[in-house]
Amino acid sequence: MMSCRATLMMMMMMMKAEGHRPVVIVHGLFDGPKQFNKLVQFITEVNPDTEVSVIDLFNHQFSLEPMWKQVKAFNKALNILEEKSADGIHLLCFSQGGLICRALLSMSPNHNVHTFISLSSPLAGQYGDTEYLRKVIPVVVIKEIFHFCYSRFGQKISICDYWNDPHHREKYLKNNNFLPLLNGERQHEHMKEWRENFLRIKKLVLIGGPDDGVITPWESSFFGFYNNNDTVVEMRKQEFYRNDTFGLKTLEARGDVSVCVQPGVKHIHWHSNASVFSLCIHKWLT
Repeated sequence: MMSCRATLMMMMMMMKAEGHRPVVIVHGLFDGPKQFNKLVQFITEVNPDTEVSVIDLFNHQFSLEPMWKQVKAFNKALNILEEKSADGIHLLCFSQGGLICRALLSMSPNHNVHTFISLSSPLAGQYGDTEYLRKVIPVVVIKEIFHFCYSRFGQKISICDYWNDPHHREKYLKNNNFLPLLNGERQHEHMKEWRENFLRIKKLVLIGGPDDGVITPWESSFFGFYNNNDTVVEMRKQEFYRNDTFGLKTLEARGDVSVCVQPGVKHIHWHSNASVFSLCIHKWLT
């Protein structure tokens, strides 16, 4: 009989022989690399051979810089990491970082991202009073924020670039210069190209839950969002899904969209929760 230690050593040797794709992590609003130490530990404990990189850019208050500015810088960093891995990488992106990663994938014709894991990200936008918002706008009146966010100055602050006010749809489409373009909700010359680029991924993993407390509505983590009656409309009924503007419908038709809903997890705990890692993330890091 083989001892437990010998069995473990053999399993580790097999994992080493098979190899695992590198994992690149992009942090969220008001975060930095240190916040992801636990997640890095989870990954390296189960896959010791995995190279994990947390991109060290726009940390903490600098995460409020305009989204397109961040995307440009993150893209340069990602390109360097991709060049080191001929077999591709996994992209694991938290909160605001999920939108940055979506933009990276859309704008990169030669990316080699295998799996894109979106961890509690406002993929369809944000519309709600949270502690994060109060750090940016101390006096919060939700119904009035569109005046600020859809102004020239507001569009220089990241959270306003994905502020999606369902009661001022016309202003959102006209004056928000990030999310409507990314979702293909506003026509632009790069729509076809961006869609083709996004569809280069092999798998899209969506993770979130009803007790998040920051992503509003929480279903935005799964491309659901409010209509003008403040009722959440699920992903498949969204116009960008029905029109397949950026490839989401095609990905699901391919069988390449995975959804993992986890109740009881607060926003700041997604990347340090062992159950979330084991149930929602681990199996995709091959």
